[in-house]
Amino acid sequence: MDSLLSTVLQRLSVPGEGPLLSRREAEEFLHLPSSATPDMLAVAGVVRAARAPSFFNCGIINARSGRCPENCAFCAQSAHHETDAPVYPFVDEDTLVRRAAEAASHGTKRFSIVTSGTMLGEADVEPLCLAVERIIRETGMAVCGSLGILTPERAACYREAGMTRYHHNLETAESYFPHICTTHPYERDVESLRVAREAGMEVCSGGIIGLGESREQRVELAFTLAEAGADSVPLNFLHAIKGTRLENMPRLEPAEALRTIAMFRLVHPEKDILIAGGRGHVLGEWQSWLYAAGANGMMTGDYLTTSGAAFEADLAVMRTLGVKA
Repeated sequence: MDSLLSTVLQRLSVPGEGPLLSRREAEEFLHLPSSATPDMLAVAGVVRAARAPSFFNCGIINARSGRCPENCAFCAQSAHHETDAPVYPFVDEDTLVRRAAEAASHGTKRFSIVTSGTMLGEADVEPLCLAVERIIRETGMAVCGSLGILTPERAACYREAGMTRYHHNLETAESYFPHICTTHPYERDVESLRVAREAGMEVCSGGIIGLGESREQRVELAFTLAEAGADSVPLNFLHAIKGTRLENMPRLEPAEALRTIAMFRLVHPEKDILIAGGRGHVLGEWQSWLYAAGANGMMTGDYLTTSGAAFEADLAVMRTLGVKA
């Protein structure tokens, strides 16, 4: 076994929180030879078993779709791109509750309400909060929000309704962000995470792997999220959509995706690592390996503008592996 991996296991035996790798070591980790991949995943799996929270899954609803003014290069919902993504306003309260109940019936423990756009429209705030209260009361699920840029006033409203976790991806490293989005500064996203935490909500924030960033920039993102105090780190893998600026970006190799998951686990040993959009597209038949690579959760059902795995298929994988959410 590589000496760096042995060092990680030695550190694991010492009580304490925080990354098990330094930034330099995390970069070294991602550049280990392909022959080291099985050991890299094995070490990440041991760290997940020793330090991470229990397994879980979550579902989402695309509650408002399309015509986002931001110009994120990967996004099918950006008004700057011509795609086949659906366009519709904020859905009604009953639809939100019905979709949440459907997810709950398949054992999903968290439900996230996601909207396109820079932030949720003022007229939609009250219907959203009423839906959050009903979902909690009628399904018992924890409710998360992914509603764009967050202000203290909005955060207080969402928290009072019962929302316990706020999701806002940083998408990529700050050093690579200008290649992906130029309509708002990176710090604005980081500030939303601070606002959510100050309002008493947990922070869910991750990014998309495979946007053209370097391995070093993946490490940069991982440590930025650690500094921001992310409680849950959702990792997406680019599923290039025709009509977006990244439509011709090559697909990430499965081994590269799994090694990246492992690195994030070693940087966030005690946090939720959730595998979300693009996992079927990139991992394919290797999807079940996401647990071996250190993840402890996955998003099940459909994503925002692409189809995900059926609830039943994900549950079958979990049963086969003996994983219980």
